[in-house]
Amino acid sequence: MLSTFIIALREGLEAALIIGILVAYILKSDRRQLLAPLWIGVAAAIAGSIGLGLILSRASSELGDRAEKFFVGTTSFLAVALVTWMVFWMKRTARSLKADLHGKVDSAFRTGPLALAGAAFFAVIREGLETALFVYSNFKTVAHTRSSTLGLLLGFAVSISLGYLIFKSAIKLDLSKFFRFTGVALVVVAAGVLSYGVHEFQELGWLPGAQSYAWDVSQLIPSDSILGATLGGIVGFDNSTSWLQLGIWAIYLSTVIGAYLSKPRTPALTPA
Repeated sequence: MLSTFIIALREGLEAALIIGILVAYILKSDRRQLLAPLWIGVAAAIAGSIGLGLILSRASSELGDRAEKFFVGTTSFLAVALVTWMVFWMKRTARSLKADLHGKVDSAFRTGPLALAGAAFFAVIREGLETALFVYSNFKTVAHTRSSTLGLLLGFAVSISLGYLIFKSAIKLDLSKFFRFTGVALVVVAAGVLSYGVHEFQELGWLPGAQSYAWDVSQLIPSDSILGATLGGIVGFDNSTSWLQLGIWAIYLSTVIGAYLSKPRTPALTPA
């Protein structure tokens, strides 16, 4: 539940802030006629994201055992790569995001309403497709899909509420700290998804060490127990984890979090 809540909260608030920036600039510049194409673009992006989630779920359910392991393992690796790129992208572009979006509105105003619908669509679909792929991969790592679904819905509800309150200036949120903390949380969730992808490829025989366990506590902590489901949802805990899974999980987590939290280097001043 917690992992899907974090995913929905982080990605939902990013999308809500993007929409809020676009709407606020349109209203401030007195171009209300652009609101309709903007919402059309947003609606199309949401529909496309939901459609991807349904396609992934349907495709997975109709595959054979080995084909499903390949599909789930591949989508897990793809989801990890995408979410890793996105957290660094947001870290790099957060300061200029508002100015970039304002520029897109100005450009769309000169080009036509269709251009604004396209700008809104591509701004939101990036978050939506990432969320759909990452949520699908995360759902495969948890035992209780009902609680994970609840976490997803709560995350979106909170993110939309926060986005609306920020837009109305009802609350002030330190977005820099928020995205830093949730970025770290997403990387932790991604590490669990990566470990699960490794497990699927080991089951296929494409990666070695499937029977070489770092631990096997399946009798002590069943995957469908409260503790097993909680640990699985938060950090991707697997009650029978191979050494390869553990090694890749640890390397990814330490490397990515270290790079993410590092401060950008400032060029050294050379004496005149």
